[in-house]
Amino acid sequence: MYPKELTDPMKHDLISVGFEDLDTPEKVEAAMKRQGVTMVVVNSVCGCAAGAARPGVKLALQHAPVKPDHLVTVFAGVDKEAVAKAREYMLPYPPSSPSIAIFKNGDLMHFIERHHIEGRSAQMIAEHLVDAFHEFCEA
Repeated sequence: MYPKELTDPMKHDLISVGFEDLDTPEKVEAAMKRQGVTMVVVNSVCGCAAGAARPGVKLALQHAPVKPDHLVTVFAGVDKEAVAKAREYMLPYPPSSPSIAIFKNGDLMHFIERHHIEGRSAQMIAEHLVDAFHEFCEA
């Protein structure tokens, strides 16, 4: 477990732009039962989360003409049980932190693994997400 003093600002980075923090398995289950499009960000303390994933997600949300209905996040290494529950929904993909998943009515539609985040800029992540939003968020 990481200390809250370290991770709280990283959580707030997404919460401040409208993400719901899912810190229990029950909250994850409730979120996954929602109708519409849900984006789940598996947050992390790693450099690629700070340098590309979180900034890319925020940039995509600022500029996308269509967006997911629900924005939620779990934090790897912090909320262990919630992350484990979220990863059950992300199968068959292996655990990946950070990662970004897009669900439609509870079904996994798109998944961005860590190796698709590492070495890419926030702008590249944002462009990828905007394309995914166009595909999955439009009626």
